[in-house]
Amino acid sequence: MLTIFFMCLGFGILAGTLAGIFGVGGGVVFVPALMFCFELIKVPDEIFMHMVIGTSLSCIFVTTMNSSYSHYKRKNIDWKIFQKLAVGVLVGVFLGSMVASFLSSQTLKLLFATFLMLITVKMWTGFKVEPQSRKIHIIWYWIVGTIIGFKSAILGIGGGTISVPFINWTGKKMKEAVGVSASLGVIISSIGTVTYIYSGYGNTLLPEYSFGYIYLPAFLGITSMSSIFAHVGAKLSDSLPQKKLYKAFAIFMAMIMVKTFYGVFTNWN
Repeated sequence: MLTIFFMCLGFGILAGTLAGIFGVGGGVVFVPALMFCFELIKVPDEIFMHMVIGTSLSCIFVTTMNSSYSHYKRKNIDWKIFQKLAVGVLVGVFLGSMVASFLSSQTLKLLFATFLMLITVKMWTGFKVEPQSRKIHIIWYWIVGTIIGFKSAILGIGGGTISVPFINWTGKKMKEAVGVSASLGVIISSIGTVTYIYSGYGNTLLPEYSFGYIYLPAFLGITSMSSIFAHVGAKLSDSLPQKKLYKAFAIFMAMIMVKTFYGVFTNWN
């Protein structure tokens, strides 16, 4: 238990710093880190990815609370956009959490590896959307919000990989897009955390110190450091070469993707 706690202190530092530098959600780092930790303590395969996702979402709740409060103080949150997307996000998180409870760990690993592949390509190519003021029907906000919530609940991430580009595409400045995305992350992670606690409660396969599908030593280790080092990363981002860093991060993601795909196909029954 203590070994995992101290390891997760290090992962919290890494996740927080990367989040501050690149503006990515902590879940992109939390999930691979938790997969590594849970392999060490031999979490049963039947609940392996469910614990990874549940614990990741609980960590994201803390980081997004800090982030959204910071953006709130800076008046970076467009509450009209938030309300339009929040309806779909609520629906998506509930649907995603229910679907995930019926999927095997191998299927969830495959979905996460596929997601990493898309992130790797995006970061390597430097793909960006061009902001432009557009009139968008409310239904499209609901659809996009549902996709964001559904994807986040299944993958254990905060949703920024879709919400930030979409909000930016509608014509909002990047700082506003990130502010709204962080606030949506609070909804995603809070509902997701409660759902994964409920669905895992009483499971006889759970390791000691678990609360539903949340592994408390990992949660405490990651969250005690990630929020602090997000501020460090944000300061570093101004002085470091962004393009080279994005390439390096893309390579890092590609390595995790290959390892995850390999694990899926060598253990698929």
